Amino acid sequence: MTNAGRSEWLVEVLTTEREEFTANWVRTVGATLRGRLSGAELSRELEEIYTALLQALGSGDLASRGEHFREVRSLLVELSRSRARQGFTPTETASSVFALKEVLEPALAQSADGVRAYLQFSRVLDDLGMFTVEEHARTREEIISSQAEQLLELSTPVVKLWDGVVGVPLVGTLDSARTQVVMEKLLQALIDSGSAHAIIDITGVPAVDTQVAQHLLKTVVAARMMGAQCTISGIRPQIAQTIVALGIEFGDIPTKATLADALRQTLADIAQAAESRSGGLL
Repeated sequence: MTNAGRSEWLVEVLTTEREEFTANWVRTVGATLRGRLSGAELSRELEEIYTALLQALGSGDLASRGEHFREVRSLLVELSRSRARQGFTPTETASSVFALKEVLEPALAQSADGVRAYLQFSRVLDDLGMFTVEEHARTREEIISSQAEQLLELSTPVVKLWDGVVGVPLVGTLDSARTQVVMEKLLQALIDSGSAHAIIDITGVPAVDTQVAQHLLKTVVAARMMGAQCTISGIRPQIAQTIVALGIEFGDIPTKATLADALRQTLADIAQAAESRSGGLL
């Protein structure tokens, strides 16, 4: 029997025994998922994939990455992404495809031609199973990246401390990516609130080195370009000693030991500026 003949024979068997094969497939996969997916949802997923496989096999082209298997791959992408979001492992996801081999083996391995057809189709299923692993990994990477961005957003809040004063309490390590988020959120907060003063509190930053200092300076310069006066608070004795030892220069940027000191000084500056404007009008 030629390859084309085996493909036609395989399609005929899969079509004739469809009900039994799909039922066994659903049962086998369901056992590996241990009830974490409803039987109705699992049955719908596998029925759709089975139908798409029949259509692809009917073309006679068994290249699983080819055009005829596009619908199969599309369904497997959907299945992989769904499994990844639901917390299933790559192995559990791929087993949804590999389980079909276990279901088909008893029925196909009864003759020489059946064995050849089974082996040929097994290679297709192996490749499709690996495809689901790739898609599962890609989805997990997207989820992890998205969660990291959300955590970054949560770890860099900008809060209103007083009328015209916003604060950025930083906790943890300050790197380039986080600095960019801090800068963007601070500048947006200055615009939204119309504030002219910002306090960047580094009490929760465990250490300040040259790189961290450079990140802070960039944020201050960006805020100044928006017309805001920045103060850095949270300069503990250990941090001050480190800054001096490294020869880091903050220039004319005001620094304070605590957030309370920084807020007190900022409010005094606001009051002095208001008094000066009032004096100028008299």
